[in-house]
Amino acid sequence: MLNIRVIAPAHLCDAARALVDDDPTVADVVQLAGTADNGLLLFDVARENANAVLAGLRALGIERSGSITLTEPLTTISDAAHAAEAHAPGHPDDALVWEQIEDQARDSSRWSWSFIGFLLLATLIASVGRYTDQPILIVGAMVVGPEFAPISAVCIALVRGRLSLIPRAFGTLLGGFLLACALTWMLWAIAYALGWIDFTKATTGELTEFIVAPDIWSFLIALLAGCAGVLSLTSSKSAALVGVFISVTTVPAVATLGLTLAVGAWAETWSAFVQLAVNVAGLLIAGTATLLAQRLAWHRFGRLPKAMITPRSAA
Repeated sequence: MLNIRVIAPAHLCDAARALVDDDPTVADVVQLAGTADNGLLLFDVARENANAVLAGLRALGIERSGSITLTEPLTTISDAAHAAEAHAPGHPDDALVWEQIEDQARDSSRWSWSFIGFLLLATLIASVGRYTDQPILIVGAMVVGPEFAPISAVCIALVRGRLSLIPRAFGTLLGGFLLACALTWMLWAIAYALGWIDFTKATTGELTEFIVAPDIWSFLIALLAGCAGVLSLTSSKSAALVGVFISVTTVPAVATLGLTLAVGAWAETWSAFVQLAVNVAGLLIAGTATLLAQRLAWHRFGRLPKAMITPRSAA
């Protein structure tokens, strides 16, 4: 279930109340008078039917004079809520709440200091992992790296036709990669000039050699990770994102770019760049295709009555 809060002028709250009162997928409706200017309407709606309810609220123009807020409770203990969910088609985990997804895409496409900070730290950790040939550092850097957020924003923008988000999301991603690579190059170049590191160690390492060895498997893994990443975002199962981060070689490739540029290992610099491009392309292609497939599947099967999808006893 989703909690919906509507703050709007009294006449719009009344209209919204009339809209949801007879909806069997809505439960626990509460309307308060509020202030002299605005009223307050609270209700729960089954996640599977949230798009239709939100579309109705937006058709009233509530967002122009008030606000609509969505929250997801950890647990809802209510027979009425369970009955509303039983009336909704499909399964809650399969439902795509587009307003929620698009809001997430807008947030993910923006440049922020926290995004840059995590990306810089992840890149530096990965560069040390490549230099010392320590896979555990590479894995740690993959987990810290936040680069999937703007990538997912591009996928959502393509599927939803929100093309204005694409330049901003790409700018955040590419700008972050360039800044992280530049800082890594600068620090390792200083260390190389001072004689603290050597060329051979910076360009060898059997355990982390995969970073500079892009192949068809790199692309296939990126495709699978892109599917898993989008599924985890749209189904609110964010724990699966950790597996996505560990699967792709984006941050390690950026880190290796900086390290190899610092010591002048041009062949490995090119290989690391190809690895980065292959992984980003795979994530974008798979993420977009997964969203399209989810939208098509929900449109065809998600609107069927539950009795036609699952045994009646399961409902």
